[in-house]
Amino acid sequence: MFRTNDLVKLSYIRHLLSEEGIEPFVLDEHTAMIDGRGPMIPIRITVREDLADRARFILRDVERDA
Repeated sequence: MFRTNDLVKLSYIRHLLSEEGIEPFVLDEHTAMIDGRGPMIPIRITVREDLADRARFILRDVERDA
């Protein structure tokens, strides 16, 4: 549902979703950091399918604010 290499944005997205009671599932977080220099591949954030539309609505302005 969302991809980012920005660790601050990742934290912000987690916060936004958690505040709305939506548990974010973060994929590739450890793989992205494998060489210790920071995210080399995008870290993916996803949610349960039944909450996806609500999560997209909550995150609608995140990229625009970047």
